Amino acid sequence: MAVDTLFTGGRIRTFDPEQPWAEAVGVTGDRISYVGSAEDAPAARTTVELDGRLLTPGVADTHNHLLLGFDDLAVSLDQVQSLDVVRSRIAAFAERHPELDWICAENALYSVVEGRRPNADDLVGVTDRPVFITTYDQHSVWLNRPALAKLGILNGGDIAWGNPEIDAATGEPTGWVTDFYTSAMTVDGLAELQRDIPLYSPDRRYRKVTNSLDMAARFGITTVVEPQVPLAELDLFARAEREGKLTSRTIAAIYHPAAADADFRRRITEAIRETPQHDRFKLGMVKLYADDVIEPHTAAMLEDYANRPGHRGHTSLEPTEFTKLFVELDRLGYQVHTHATGDWGIRLTLDSIEAAQRANGVRDARHGIVHVECLAPEDLPRFERLGVVAAMQPRHASPDLVAGTWMENVGEARWDRAWRFRSMIDSGARVTFSSDWQVGEMDPLVGIYSAMTRARLDGRDAWTEDERLDLDRTLAAYTRGGAEAFHHEGGLGILREGALADVVAWSGDLYGMEPAEILSQRAELTVVGGRAIHDAREELPAQ
Repeated sequence: MAVDTLFTGGRIRTFDPEQPWAEAVGVTGDRISYVGSAEDAPAARTTVELDGRLLTPGVADTHNHLLLGFDDLAVSLDQVQSLDVVRSRIAAFAERHPELDWICAENALYSVVEGRRPNADDLVGVTDRPVFITTYDQHSVWLNRPALAKLGILNGGDIAWGNPEIDAATGEPTGWVTDFYTSAMTVDGLAELQRDIPLYSPDRRYRKVTNSLDMAARFGITTVVEPQVPLAELDLFARAEREGKLTSRTIAAIYHPAAADADFRRRITEAIRETPQHDRFKLGMVKLYADDVIEPHTAAMLEDYANRPGHRGHTSLEPTEFTKLFVELDRLGYQVHTHATGDWGIRLTLDSIEAAQRANGVRDARHGIVHVECLAPEDLPRFERLGVVAAMQPRHASPDLVAGTWMENVGEARWDRAWRFRSMIDSGARVTFSSDWQVGEMDPLVGIYSAMTRARLDGRDAWTEDERLDLDRTLAAYTRGGAEAFHHEGGLGILREGALADVVAWSGDLYGMEPAEILSQRAELTVVGGRAIHDAREELPAQ
């Protein structure tokens, strides 16, 4: 019996332990119906000749902030290293857009001002309108003086979406706001942002979601996990489904603020029960924060920051309260993915998972720890022992992002704790790789290169090289690892008869390339459930 589509004539990596490689893959409907030799392959209505290209399972980008995609009415400061360039870009944008009440910018680097955090004085003379700038990791905000005045911060007012930094000498706000992302996605924080900052209007947030999904399709991403959705924004995904924009399979994790109570948890349960779920959209995960991030010294560290004696950051809750919350979420049956970057934050999360297992019994929860940026050596084996998923981002380990602020804050003596990809995989722990878009580029090929080199994109300054990976283990973490993280093994992340037909054809055979060559490749065909969502060569019939 003929299959709908047959892929043949190239390298096919299945990630099926029983048949790791194949010569041909057939698809019937939304499922894989044949994996094997080209000689024995069935007839097909459509044949895709790979011509030596690589075919793999589709990429599962398990930490991709669809809601934070680039905004066309905001200034991009991506990779800008100079304050002068920041000022000139914002000034030029303000001049081009006299109709905007606020000037918003995205993706600023912490190190754009050497030796200190940026402040409002750095933006004096750029524009007389309020300026709102998010950092590349979305955990801090930079405001100018008109913005401080407009928001009432200059007069001592509070905001619900962050903690304004106060100059110890003058008692005045500096224009820097920490703990932004953990506060911005609370009910009150999001409401204030939507009221005051145009960047957060529902329509602009929806455009970010759909633009990000378009990018995901082009990059070979067939499953994407939005790791932090406020309850108030779940309807954006329902709108995307209605309008035919939900192309990749999407899993949404509901954000649980650290201070939320039992009533909020009841609302999560109701949302999971009442929100329509189907093969392209699922709920079920809950997102917690154990700490913040290392760059502004707000991640929780076991020892003092190297360049700030006496300071170790902070946990999101007092440790016993965090553990109590985690045990309760586990008791309710949630799969919890917890942001933890500092070694203390990671240890607290592992301790809380262990406490949950003692209190509630051991189950195959696959709780995850997201980022795992600075890991104490004695905590490494606990991931495998406790069944914890390490949800990591290879691009974060690139000196393009961490040279300067991150490296200096942690200190060279602890660099061997940084993003321990190889050690984690060698330990037997479940590992999934992702982009953390828009903190890092969404293209998984950039992440693959970073995992293999631990260098800048231009090849310079490789560091902590003992943690480099080969291509095969890296691809496994982006495909099979992503499926396993969310209990989808057997159905996704693998090319096996009966599995869902989510595949990607790359522009060349990645296994025959040096890492630098991989950066010039692309996904040419992305298929979800047997249907193309991206087809650069127009190889499949339009549907």
